Amino acid sequence: MGGGAAGRGAGRRRGRGAGRARPRLRGWGGVAAMAVACGLTAVLTLVPLSHATLGAAEPSGAGSAVPAAAGTCEDPEASLPPSSADGPAVDAIKARGKLIVGVDQNSYRWGYRDPATRRLEGFDIDLARAIAEDLLGSRDAVILRAVPTNQRIAALENGTVDLVVRTMTINCKRAAQVAFSTAYFQAGQQVLAAEESTITGYDASLRGKRVCSAEGSTAYEALERQSFGAVFEDEHDGGPDDEDVLTVPNQLDCLVRLQMGEVDAVVTDNALAAGQAAQDPAVALKGRPFTTEYYGVAAKLGNDDLVRRVNQVLVDYRKGAWTKAYDRWLRPVLPGISGPPAPKYRTG
Repeated sequence: MGGGAAGRGAGRRRGRGAGRARPRLRGWGGVAAMAVACGLTAVLTLVPLSHATLGAAEPSGAGSAVPAAAGTCEDPEASLPPSSADGPAVDAIKARGKLIVGVDQNSYRWGYRDPATRRLEGFDIDLARAIAEDLLGSRDAVILRAVPTNQRIAALENGTVDLVVRTMTINCKRAAQVAFSTAYFQAGQQVLAAEESTITGYDASLRGKRVCSAEGSTAYEALERQSFGAVFEDEHDGGPDDEDVLTVPNQLDCLVRLQMGEVDAVVTDNALAAGQAAQDPAVALKGRPFTTEYYGVAAKLGNDDLVRRVNQVLVDYRKGAWTKAYDRWLRPVLPGISGPPAPKYRTG
């Protein structure tokens, strides 16, 4: 999947789909998705590129300490201990007077643009504003910059954003590229398909099916490890009409392709998929989550003072604001979660 999918033609799509007419899904979300497909590139603030239910999370607590092991990644969820002290990264943000946060604007309930107010809203947006309030004294002292899934790390590395709060799963590969806060949400990978589909989950029912995932996502990495015979990678012909259909810059693009009948299923975080299923009654989560993953706030490697400060914000956030945000945004689509994951801290 390439980052330029939105600007390419439909030539290759015709070639792969010849003789395989697919019915379009008929939920109200399908109509909305057509509008999204037309306007996605226009509304997204791109940043430059560089080379069957969710289980309840662990209740929040005092946290546990994990010894740091140089050159290894035994527990990527273990982060730096919290601190309210300033440092170079925090000082630079205060001097600017604005915190710049990379977010999503296309994930319902997490980070999406309210069509009535045109404001970005959602669970991740509330957390971004809470961090801004702690650093700068105002929830509005933040620039929310829409960043595609496949550009989150690049946005931090090139300084386009200070933080990424965008349903970003903590794992060893990413922990070598960015600095994560402690976990603020537990999720898992799951399959999303048409409600009447014969697909039963992340299993052999995917054989021969066309499955969409976002480039740079843990869903794509899971399919690389075990695809069950699904077709999940685009074949590039190198021509100007080449378009990625199965691997896309943003996870919502997969829903659009599912609604348009271009793919048979989507693999993504079930926390995101639940919001999409709430938007469109013609799609449904299939099977059960097949991974356990944790979302963290990401910062540029080396910005330890900022990571410690975010972890301090999360200490307080878990005491009440987290539940308030969950009740508002996620409980209707992800009921039964008792609280945020308990923080883990490194020692040594």
